[in-house]
Amino acid sequence: MPYDLLAVPPHIVRRGAERLRASPLYDMVRGHIARLHADADTLAGDPGAAALGTATVELVRALLTSAAGVDAHARPALAETLLQRVLAYARTHLTEPDLTAARVAHAHNISVRALYRLCAQAGLSLEQWIIEQRLEGARAALVSPVGRTRTIASVARAWGFTDPSHFTRRFKAAYGVTPRRWRASASGPGA
Repeated sequence: MPYDLLAVPPHIVRRGAERLRASPLYDMVRGHIARLHADADTLAGDPGAAALGTATVELVRALLTSAAGVDAHARPALAETLLQRVLAYARTHLTEPDLTAARVAHAHNISVRALYRLCAQAGLSLEQWIIEQRLEGARAALVSPVGRTRTIASVARAWGFTDPSHFTRRFKAAYGVTPRRWRASASGPGA
């Protein structure tokens, strides 16, 4: 990653790079990068790839400045990347039914009120975003080779929906068809 992209002085990058594991951000950023690597082919063609790249740079900047222990650079970088970190955390835990605003706020050492304010400033409803991401994951899973062998309720549970009826209502509201119809139409004729 070029220094000019990181927007952090080289001496801070070098100091931070020597102490990455000391940062509380290390595991999260490492997990994010490992996930990017594992899903690289899929992510490269995604319309959100550029935004994901920007968020990744912000996370790496936050990690380096945090590890370097330089408050003048770390605090602004941490504040600037908070929304990206919140969304990265939520993406990682999407399939867990207990993913709540309180849990996300606790994981980032902020209040639920501050979390809602952060999301509102970005024009985002966290709960709605989580539901949309879960619906997208379930929608893809329903027509995947493995997902086709599972019940719709099982796919819904795997994506964090505890109530199959609620899942079906939300799915139909989002996509205009029930999960069963979606699966049948994606199967093609004679399925």
